[in-house]
Amino acid sequence: MINVEKVKEFARKAGADIVGIGSMAAFEGTAPEHDPRFIAPEAKSIIGLGFRVLRGAIRGLEEKTQYYQMPEMGIVHIDEVYAPKVLREVCCFLEDNGYEGVVQRSTPDRRPASDKGNNPERDSTFKINYARSVEKGKPAPDVLLDFDQAAVICSLGQIGGGGFVLNERFGPLLRFAFILTDAELEADTPPENLCDNCGKCIAACPGKAISSDGKLDEWQCTAFRKGAGVKDNPFLSEDAAKLFPERFDEESYNRLKYIFNTSYRGLRFDYNIVVCGLACKCACLEHLENKGVLKDKFVNKLREVK
Repeated sequence: MINVEKVKEFARKAGADIVGIGSMAAFEGTAPEHDPRFIAPEAKSIIGLGFRVLRGAIRGLEEKTQYYQMPEMGIVHIDEVYAPKVLREVCCFLEDNGYEGVVQRSTPDRRPASDKGNNPERDSTFKINYARSVEKGKPAPDVLLDFDQAAVICSLGQIGGGGFVLNERFGPLLRFAFILTDAELEADTPPENLCDNCGKCIAACPGKAISSDGKLDEWQCTAFRKGAGVKDNPFLSEDAAKLFPERFDEESYNRLKYIFNTSYRGLRFDYNIVVCGLACKCACLEHLENKGVLKDKFVNKLREVK
């Protein structure tokens, strides 16, 4: 028989940095198009897997001397290579014990560009022009899990003022994957929210893409992530930057994205680079480290006080 500790121990050995358990009942009230109970109606529990974004992977962004390694190793490799392997191993463990495991890996290429969860990760968009429900009472496919909501339900962290999940070990430097299972596992106790509403994440964004209440302007974020801020983009000429509007929307981004794509080539699987330096999350991480609230400690600070 499996239990929570056996599942967590196996998942950590398989490669997850942190593991949390949530109840499927916690999705009550979720919009049908994001409700995983329509994917696995017999599921009782959701297993959340957290994968650290290496703190050292953002060093090149901090120094403004290398822009490739962080998105390649901190996003693409985790989401497309590493996490799927761990998901499969944990699901095999569940099956070996008589339970189903329904994988929920990242799905940025399944979402329309304006949907939370796609931009700013991916450049390409997948627009479903038509999809219909195949049965009364069911949403049209594809039902897509809200990863931030699921991370909170699995007690992997809480949403901070910048709109992203904060974890007690890794702060905002995490990627997630999930498994829906019919194994009934005891849910974890939610952690306290590390956010003190300092506002540094919002202030740090060069494109002012985060509102005061933590809502993200997806198109503005994508444009500045790819380098719309000429002061923060060493690959962009001032003449090219003059073509950019103050605020990007779907039309202006798609009309002008060729400038970004010719300034710095994209990554595998059509993922974006991070010319903005993950300014919001790095400002948050600096603040949390300086407060001493994160469990993982480092010999040197993320940033030296100037």
